Amino acid sequence: MTLLDKDGVHVTADGEVATVTLANPAKRNAQTPATWRALAEAGRILPGAVRVVVLRGEGPSFSAGLDRAAFEPEGIEGELSFLRLARGSDEELDAAVAEFQHAFTWWRRPDVVSIAAVQGHAIGAGFQLALACDLRVCADDVRFAMRETSLGLVPDLAGTHPLVGLVGYARALEICATGRFVQADEAERVGLANLVVGQGQLEDAVADLTAALLAAPRDAVVETKALLAGASARTYDEQRAAERAAQSRRLRDLAGLGD
Repeated sequence: MTLLDKDGVHVTADGEVATVTLANPAKRNAQTPATWRALAEAGRILPGAVRVVVLRGEGPSFSAGLDRAAFEPEGIEGELSFLRLARGSDEELDAAVAEFQHAFTWWRRPDVVSIAAVQGHAIGAGFQLALACDLRVCADDVRFAMRETSLGLVPDLAGTHPLVGLVGYARALEICATGRFVQADEAERVGLANLVVGQGQLEDAVADLTAALLAAPRDAVVETKALLAGASARTYDEQRAAERAAQSRRLRDLAGLGD
């Protein structure tokens, strides 16, 4: 079932699985504010039955990042140039960037597990979109890069927090400050990629992972995800208490004593 098809974003749902496709391969799935509005909308319209969301890019690249036309004086047709946006008040500029971030912030919500299927280039906003997901399955031609600093900017699409969480501060700083490419072998070694497969195996690998995620009861996965997502913010004893509370809910539910 097609849920959305606009501005280079195509969203379908089939039972417990939704697929969000970046569908502008002629421009290597370069992103625009319209792309971000469509991605944010995708998160709002997911059917309640969906448990796994797969994010993929059509064509040889996952996403080459922001469409550079956004920085030209005339900007992208129908959009405010970023150069004109910069002339607004602090409040207006903050609100604009916050709106852009909405496209990147729903992928880790507690009721779904999101998988980025990444091939080819994942640069800048593309890298941050892959980082927005819970899991990343990558083809062996993947090339991650955070190019913002080379443009005099910073990564601002909610990508810095998951990047530091995955690879640590020092490596995250080096990746972002140099803008260098991180290729498949390194991505797997440092934890950016959960799995690296051959280019022709990406779709099957994502399907296998999706099936494995759906094999466990939904509530158990939701509770486990919440435990792990909050672990770094809790002390050891707080995490133990959170485990006990979650397990109590699960046991009562299995015994038919839940709410």
